[in-house]
Amino acid sequence: VQLQASGGGLVQAGGSLRLSCTAAGGPFSNWHMGWFRQPPGKAREFVAAITWRGGITFYADSVKGRATISRDNEKSTVYLQINSLKFEDTADYFCAADPKGTYLPDGWWEMSHVYDYWGQGTQVTVSS
Repeated sequence: VQLQASGGGLVQAGGSLRLSCTAAGGPFSNWHMGWFRQPPGKAREFVAAITWRGGITFYADSVKGRATISRDNEKSTVYLQINSLKFEDTADYFCAADPKGTYLPDGWWEMSHVYDYWGQGTQVTVSS
């Protein structure tokens, strides 16, 4: 299984970015997908997640109202759109896949150990 993230770059505060993550080597449509990020010098943190059918989405408080996670199972791709970017959104962004597609434990979407497969990361830098 391979996850390839793209779409990062340098953007001014207030701008927008759409990150993409394309999967290969497995039944993407059966997987829950998540986005995490790691700011410089800080620990990795949850950003957003979407269930395998795309019916349920979850967001960290830090991006709620500014971010939208979506997926196209035909293209085996998950997207993360972030608007009104802030300096504190600067981070390496990673996509991750949970091939089990379960709904346990409660709060699974923000637990990094639930995800078995990880992409290589794409860097987002927001200039103030």
